[in-house]
Amino acid sequence: MLAHRLTASCVTASRLTSHLLVLAALLLLAGSASAQDRRQNQPGKFDFYVLSLSWAPSFCDAAAERAPDQPLPAECSGPRAYPFVVHGLWPQYDSGFPEFCQQPAPRLDRNAVASMLDLMPAPRLVFNEWEKHGTCSGLSPHAFFETVRKARALVKIPDDYLAPAQEITAAPAEVADAFVKANAGLTPASVAVSCDAKRLTEVRICIGKDLKFHDCGEVEQHTCRRAPIVMPPPQRAERKAAAAAQP
Repeated sequence: MLAHRLTASCVTASRLTSHLLVLAALLLLAGSASAQDRRQNQPGKFDFYVLSLSWAPSFCDAAAERAPDQPLPAECSGPRAYPFVVHGLWPQYDSGFPEFCQQPAPRLDRNAVASMLDLMPAPRLVFNEWEKHGTCSGLSPHAFFETVRKARALVKIPDDYLAPAQEITAAPAEVADAFVKANAGLTPASVAVSCDAKRLTEVRICIGKDLKFHDCGEVEQHTCRRAPIVMPPPQRAERKAAAAAQP
């Protein structure tokens, strides 16, 4: 009889533990959803943008290292006007971000894609960014890409990064500081620097819906914390294109 009672008690305790674990998991999921944002994936419902500028030579060097026997991606062939190219303009929440807000995404026409190739050097990139991020802006394709262009025009690239002939070595904080010094109104809290194991990959700048610089603590917290990183130089044809593009 005692053994039976002990067994029953153990079963009851085990069930209670299981119920508590399920409850804890549900609370964790609810908390995660709340931390992300209750407006999750509603087009046009966000707090600010992140303009992501990719250092194209790093992207191309990494692609060559990953697949040395394969042709380079399309965005790595031919001259580009600047080593920094637009990766995207991403709607953000103060905590988290939306994505793929309209499925299927409204169709992009060829003219919209072609109009962005001076800033975003591959049609595939333009399509992907529209589907993942542009659909969350609440804007039409034309209005969204016009906003991308205005956001890019807001940011001045530091002179040392326009067309360097040699590899640059710098701490991530130095790269961020160079952008702050080159752009009136930009603060360290508005900039995040991304890197891979050794190279600068992107500079991300927070911009409000009013197209003014915007402090963004959550984004800045994810900045690269490595020791000095390198910025591979653009190819000679790219340097000539960058020099020709200067006013």
